[in-house]
Amino acid sequence: MKMRYVLAVLVENKPGVLVRVAGLLSRRKFNIESVAAGKTGDPGITRITIEVEADEKTLEQVIKQLNKLVNVLKISNLTSEPAVIRDLLLIKVRADASNRNEISQIVETFRAKTIDFSPQSMIIEVTGNEEKMEALMLLLSGYGILEIARTGKVALLRGSKTLINNGEARENGKNVL
Repeated sequence: MKMRYVLAVLVENKPGVLVRVAGLLSRRKFNIESVAAGKTGDPGITRITIEVEADEKTLEQVIKQLNKLVNVLKISNLTSEPAVIRDLLLIKVRADASNRNEISQIVETFRAKTIDFSPQSMIIEVTGNEEKMEALMLLLSGYGILEIARTGKVALLRGSKTLINNGEARENGKNVL
């Protein structure tokens, strides 16, 4: 049975690493649902968070293949771990003096922020899980969505458990993975 998996991949911060990771997934006929990459506390390490839809057997094969890439330091499946997983959404909605207050109430309800006003539109920023994003977009669609931009998912393990720069997971200074 297919389900969505969130993988945290620590890689060397070198040119072309993200392309090699994405290329490997593409060659294996995986559709990347979301991807986010960025520096970590160590400038030599990049963290890539990937969301894919797969069955367990296929996911296991992909993890094995990713581990063969020379620049990959560590892969962690965060799906079954206690983790905080978030996405960022910027949404530009049609807004004028007649509906601006209604839209602002919706924004406040979702603990989102209005980050730009113009005479004919508003840009709203919201972070959260996919369900929150979809619900906000559904409510704002009646006003006329002009444009949407989303990040990929980013995730961190809850509690003191972390992925450290050498690719080991640690809890209270001791290796756990």
